[in-house]
Amino acid sequence: MSNQNNKSALATLVTVFFFWGFIAASNGVFIPFCKTYFNIDQFQSQLVDFAFYGAYYIGALLLFILSGSIKKDILNNWGYKNGIVYGLLLSAIGAFVMYPSTAGAEQGQTGVFYLVLVALFIVGLGFSLQQTAANPFAIALGDPKTGSHRLNLAGGINSFGTTIGPIVVSLVIFGSATWSTDELAQMITNNEITLVTVQSLYLGVGALFLAAAALFHFSKKLPALKSDTAFEPANKARNLLIILTLVIVGCFGYIFSTYSGNAKATEDLEQTRLIVLFVALFAVIAAVFIANSSASKKPEGWGAMKYPQLVLGMLAIFMYVGVEVTIGSNLGELLKQAIGNTNLNAIDLPILSDSEIGKYISLYWGGLMIGRWVGAITVFNPSKGLKKILLIIVPYIAFAVIILANSAQSLSTSFELNFSTNEMVFFAICIAVQIFGFFLAKDKPVKTLKIFSLFGIVAMLIGLFASGNVALFAFLSGGLFCSIMWPCIFTLSIAGLGKYTSQGSAFLIMMILGGAIIPPVQGKLADVFTIQSSYWIAVACFVYLLFYAFRTKTVLDKQGVEY
Repeated sequence: MSNQNNKSALATLVTVFFFWGFIAASNGVFIPFCKTYFNIDQFQSQLVDFAFYGAYYIGALLLFILSGSIKKDILNNWGYKNGIVYGLLLSAIGAFVMYPSTAGAEQGQTGVFYLVLVALFIVGLGFSLQQTAANPFAIALGDPKTGSHRLNLAGGINSFGTTIGPIVVSLVIFGSATWSTDELAQMITNNEITLVTVQSLYLGVGALFLAAAALFHFSKKLPALKSDTAFEPANKARNLLIILTLVIVGCFGYIFSTYSGNAKATEDLEQTRLIVLFVALFAVIAAVFIANSSASKKPEGWGAMKYPQLVLGMLAIFMYVGVEVTIGSNLGELLKQAIGNTNLNAIDLPILSDSEIGKYISLYWGGLMIGRWVGAITVFNPSKGLKKILLIIVPYIAFAVIILANSAQSLSTSFELNFSTNEMVFFAICIAVQIFGFFLAKDKPVKTLKIFSLFGIVAMLIGLFASGNVALFAFLSGGLFCSIMWPCIFTLSIAGLGKYTSQGSAFLIMMILGGAIIPPVQGKLADVFTIQSSYWIAVACFVYLLFYAFRTKTVLDKQGVEY
């Protein structure tokens, strides 16, 4: 393909990256709405993420198992283009299923909420197939050495979706007006705010999925593209993943069973639920270390998992996606409660309602857009001097886009900024810290991971111990520091894998599972303790990412692998 055709194909491809971001970030608004509408606790509300991101894991695992059973890579057999088309059609089915699932639903009908989860799971299955095909597709559209830069560019488009998603969903569900929590509850009780708006939203999204599928199918700019890599069996890895899946299903199945009936949630029951959730979490961690230990002694049957950088990277992706999603998904509940140290009576933020939190969730996900736009600068090959200037200017241009996108809803009357001057100054300072990190990292993946993991730890600790706007914007800055981690982890994890690169990539996609496990764990921590203290789970995730940065450097240096 010519360079011009490659650019046209990439422009078409990034549309699916936009969809992933739009839907994923919209969950941040949808979750607190579901909590109010269906009368559920914080853990149950986080099952939105469990269904959505759990589908990524199940979808990738099923492809791996089925490919192993026929000894042929199913996705490679289809081609990347067809894989994306099939994924879009599957997501469209899930979006359309949302309509009958919620038809006639009224406030407090928890059973309907579980049907919503089924619809989201189907959407997520489609996304799993799309993402498994789209990431290597983007890399294949040009020089492999600049593949990570194309992923950063696609990630920037993805993050634009995450920025406007919460705004659009907030407008669709609540309108431009802002209601107090009590007013919202009363309106829901009176059926003035219903799931009809959600039905309309997903019918529209389903139509867009179909349009995108048609665009991909009929586009002559997009080649079918298949990997030349032969399928590599990994029976031991497959068996370990199946056992892990059974453990996770067993843990969540038990917890679901405790919610059936009219049994009241006692303190003992809540603690038991929390313990079982931690069993599921530690099962993932244990599986990774069992694979690492066993494969180092006898690598046969482990496939890509015989490489420690890949196995440790799987857990890094798990923690990274987990912390990125859990900060944003629990943000709605955090903002509905005053943030502060009650021992010092330092609560100085107003309690916000469901309809008022969309702009902050948009700002959090916008932080990821800022970092990814900066990461995409290299795609355009600027001179060293220009690159330094762009490193400073681009983040604030992206910040302006976020502010304007959030203020667009007021254009029908008179233009008005949705953020106060103080809020903009606070976030501008956070961006300055991120820019400082980029200058220190110098485009080196290990150094980037070390610096931004450390920034993440500090930000979460400030959020835990501070109050008011300091605490709020410390948590919001988590998006800025997560923003550039995916390509770093992905690049380091598959470095030196050779013929196992394709399989290793599939294992990494499976570990998006972190977005399904960690948010519910935090949700239950919030139920048992407080929403602010539940952010200790985010600290733990960043700590592992810091460990991974140091450990993977040692592993790759020992193997003599360039990275």
